[in-house]
Amino acid sequence: MTVTLERPVGVTDALTLLSPEAAHRLTRRATTDHPDVDTATARRIVGQAVAFIAASGRQPGQSLAPSELVDYGWHAFILHTAEYSEFCQRVIGRFVHHLPTDEDEEMPGGPQATRQRTLTAIRAAGFQVDEELWPAAGKCTQCHAGCTGSPKG
Repeated sequence: MTVTLERPVGVTDALTLLSPEAAHRLTRRATTDHPDVDTATARRIVGQAVAFIAASGRQPGQSLAPSELVDYGWHAFILHTAEYSEFCQRVIGRFVHHLPTDEDEEMPGGPQATRQRTLTAIRAAGFQVDEELWPAAGKCTQCHAGCTGSPKG
C-alpha cells in the first residue's frame, strides 16, 4: 500500500487543504459555537487550526498546543468526524487525537515556550502563521504530548 501525503510547497495558506465547502462549514460552526467571533475571524481561526493539526501530526512528541482561539477551529473540525479523519489520513497519514491536559499539568517550558515550539513547527511545515491568533501572553489550550496519538500514561 502506498500513501501519498499532501505536502505544501513554500509557504501555504492551510485553508487550501480543505474544500471550499468544508472551510465554509467549519467557519460557520466556529461562529455558531462562539457568537462573539465574526465570520472573517472564524475563517482565519479555521485556517490556523488546519495548519496546527497538520504541523502537530508531522511533529509527534513535540509538545505543541493551539492558542485558545485556534482551539475553537480544531473543535469545529473534530465535530465533523468523517471529514476530520479523512483530512488526517490524507495530509498527515494518521489520525491526530485531541487529548487535553489536566488543569494541574504544564507543557515543557511553560506557555511561551510551547507557543514558540508550535509556531516554529507550523512554519517548518510550510504554513503561514497568523500572529494575531496566537497571542504572546495568552493562555495555551494545552494538550498531552502535542495532541498526537499517545494516550496519557
